[in-house]
Amino acid sequence: MKKVMAILLGLLFVMAGFGISTAEPDKKGGKDHPLLSRMPNFHITDYKDIEFDSYKFNVEQNKKPVPVNVEGHKYYIRYDLDKGAAKPGNLKIVRNIENALKNIGGKVLVDVSAQWGVYRGSTIMVQKGGKETWISVKAADTSYELTVVEKEGMQQEVVADAAAMGNDIRSTGHVSVYGIYFDTGKSMIKPESDTAIAEIAKLLKDNGGLKIYVVGHTDNAGSFDSNMKLSKDRADAVAKELVSKRGIAAARLKAYGVSSLSPVASNSTEDGKAKNRRVELVAQ
Repeated sequence: MKKVMAILLGLLFVMAGFGISTAEPDKKGGKDHPLLSRMPNFHITDYKDIEFDSYKFNVEQNKKPVPVNVEGHKYYIRYDLDKGAAKPGNLKIVRNIENALKNIGGKVLVDVSAQWGVYRGSTIMVQKGGKETWISVKAADTSYELTVVEKEGMQQEVVADAAAMGNDIRSTGHVSVYGIYFDTGKSMIKPESDTAIAEIAKLLKDNGGLKIYVVGHTDNAGSFDSNMKLSKDRADAVAKELVSKRGIAAARLKAYGVSSLSPVASNSTEDGKAKNRRVELVAQ
């Protein structure tokens, strides 16, 4: 028995020397961002998924880190080392994440190699699938934090009322309507568009002699020809909705699509693309 106990104690000491770790569960609802797997022997202890927010990322200017504000879908993920696991070192964590993102086309915008408070950190930007994603990593010996922002323009949720639309049409002959939503590449109007459609119907009912062109616009993502068809299909969908569900006479509406021919902002940014994806009402 004594011999068995001695062997077991010896094994425990060997195991302790090798740093056997205990895997710990993630915080409920926490998950890795699709662009990055986690470092081995780490678990999620904090997780936030915010539909639209901003974060000041550090980038390098004149050999100094300066903050740049980026808006879009924001994630915050904190990882902590499992109990008993060997510490990889904060620099190793940062380099692993940098290299993983560089392998998919990421560009390191700042690499703080000296101590940054208690952290070492880096900012990486990835352009993939038409989307610009910014990643900040801050690492300590037993934890690291990722802040990820998928850059985009804020979806317009405040819809101009019928009176404001009427004022624009009287003064300029047209008005851009935001708040009419479609899935990407589709022309079926989503239910959350009801407020905007109702205001267009009110505009037409309040101004019985008004006839309008309903004009669909897209950004420049995808082919011109497919966007021309898509913009026309979306304009048709709005006109049909006004006729079939809002009681507007079909003779007062004509639907057209112009693809990306009439932008109101640059298509080089996500915010500009969001502004260009719109339905416009033009007085006949």
